[in-house]
Amino acid sequence: MRIWRPKKLLPPAATAVMFVAAMALLLFGSVEGTRAALTYYSETYASRVQMYDIGVSLLENGERVSWRDYNSSADGTWDENTGVLLAHMLEEGESLKLGKTYPEQLSVANSGTINQYVRVTIYKYWTDAEGTKLPNLSPELIRLNLVNLDTDWILDEEASTPERTVLYYNKLLYAEGEGVSETPLFADAITVDAMVATKVHQKVEESGGYTTITTTYDYDGTQFRIEAKVDAVQEHNAKDAVLSAWGKNVTVSNNMLSLD
Repeated sequence: MRIWRPKKLLPPAATAVMFVAAMALLLFGSVEGTRAALTYYSETYASRVQMYDIGVSLLENGERVSWRDYNSSADGTWDENTGVLLAHMLEEGESLKLGKTYPEQLSVANSGTINQYVRVTIYKYWTDAEGTKLPNLSPELIRLNLVNLDTDWILDEEASTPERTVLYYNKLLYAEGEGVSETPLFADAITVDAMVATKVHQKVEESGGYTTITTTYDYDGTQFRIEAKVDAVQEHNAKDAVLSAWGKNVTVSNNMLSLD
């Protein structure tokens, strides 16, 4: 005689507990993993200009978070700091909420003594708890809201990917006291898409007439990361400086920059 045994499914309560645990791991590590990084000058062009007056800073919510300024002593050293983005995004004791939009106002300031043109490169990606990059997870679920495109910032679509966004400020950024020395915002908010919670895969196992379904959340225990890098070239011979430093053909006319 064949004895029929019902298939056993993982109870809903167990699935719910797994999900909460996964989200707790995700949210615990997400904010502290972000970084602000700056680069300032292409060494390939350094031999052709004087560098001692150049300097640039990244501003987050009105505060200077990272900078690199050539030292006024002209001894070849830099005054620099690499800060952490999103360090104050959450109030004390607050947990990150998926789908919630948080202020993240980013701009660039000329902290040197000569006029310059600037480029910003933004990277978005996911890592595991040890900081190893996870290329199979979607950077598009990290939503940094870009603003002032076309009016002040140019999106280089050819150089941009889902992970990397390249922006050019389309005006001359003046040294302090000579004109506008801080750009308009290029970003104003950040959201971790709630779709993160729906990205799962299931493993079905049959044993002794029982079926066990194990649900694993793709973003379990991960961190999201954002890097913002800023480059600057001097006003003098800007077209050649941009081509040498960034490999980009541009047109510079009346203190305005456009991509060719």
